[in-house]
Amino acid sequence: MSNLTEILKNGGVVVMPTDTIYGIVGSALNPKTVEKIYKIKKRLPEKPCINLIGSLNELDKFSIKLSEEQKKAVENFTQPTSFIIDSLSFRLPESAELRSLLLETGPLIAPSANPEGLPPAKNIEEAKNYFGDSVDLYINGGEIENKASKLVKLHKDGSAVILRE
Repeated sequence: MSNLTEILKNGGVVVMPTDTIYGIVGSALNPKTVEKIYKIKKRLPEKPCINLIGSLNELDKFSIKLSEEQKKAVENFTQPTSFIIDSLSFRLPESAELRSLLLETGPLIAPSANPEGLPPAKNIEEAKNYFGDSVDLYINGGEIENKASKLVKLHKDGSAVILRE
């Protein structure tokens, strides 16, 4: 088991490249970790963060069951798209490597790597300036200029409303 997996399974917080931009990630199922990430980001508790999942079955861990229509809708969107169902937002990354990490660690809460109101870190230096030693591990993926994922609210019948392009 890698150092990264170990840290994430034990409630640590990591800045790493996701399938879109640098994220500040930790176990979505560990309330202390989630709380720590909100605190580090200075994010309002009522503002949901996107969770990365390794497969749609992982939604069971959040007590969310997708209808067949919702599953089809998720499969029909081109990547990278994050979906909101009830009050949970999630993304199934296209990257096989990231998905296999997620299947090992479980779902990860993964907001962008920046304090609320500031631009997302484009590289590890910017992330370190933002968070210093409040993060357990930094994973350098070079310069990342991508933008955040598309954000879609998904209804039971599979219809979708695009909230962010």
